[in-house]
Amino acid sequence: MSCWAPRCPALSMCRGLAALPATCLERAKDLKTRLGILLHKPELGHRIGTSSRLQLGSRRRDSSQEVLEWRESFDQLLKSKSGVTAFHTFLKTEFSEENLDFWLACEDFKKTRSKTKLASKANRIFEEFVQNEAPREVNIDHETREITRKNLSGATSACFNEAQAKTRTLMEKDSYPRFLKSASYQDMTRQATSCGISKRSHT
Repeated sequence: MSCWAPRCPALSMCRGLAALPATCLERAKDLKTRLGILLHKPELGHRIGTSSRLQLGSRRRDSSQEVLEWRESFDQLLKSKSGVTAFHTFLKTEFSEENLDFWLACEDFKKTRSKTKLASKANRIFEEFVQNEAPREVNIDHETREITRKNLSGATSACFNEAQAKTRTLMEKDSYPRFLKSASYQDMTRQATSCGISKRSHT
């Protein structure tokens, strides 16, 4: 498409971008780069990759708007692939990323249809996250741990529901508020807010 045609949409877009302050464009690029780095961190492994399957019905949004939506609710954060990744990176600084990994593993587990795979996955998740002195033991009470252990005898897609709910509540009430107050998230929201105001003032 040529930009010299009268009323060319591409030309209008170019003019609209040119009207934005250079600082806003630079901040938007920086924000996009930071999100990109988070999404491609190799140490996050397969579990974070499964988070993309949690975004049923989600739509592609401007990255700055998405960052601001994370503070609306914990659900909003968990619905965002980049939000889950940013939260996981924060949890690593607190040495508590096993809580989110367990929650994601449970979400993936509930989608399993094969009864054979269901049983093997259930045992693997229990051994890694739930049993006493598990390699990545999550912080749940003894009663919930025992209920989950009994559920394994007839594993269904709901056998981790109680343990998952307890872990989710712990993250929402404890880690999530600290994430919102963290320097890294505050910096991202400042950039997103500043860029959003600049964009609105030039429309």
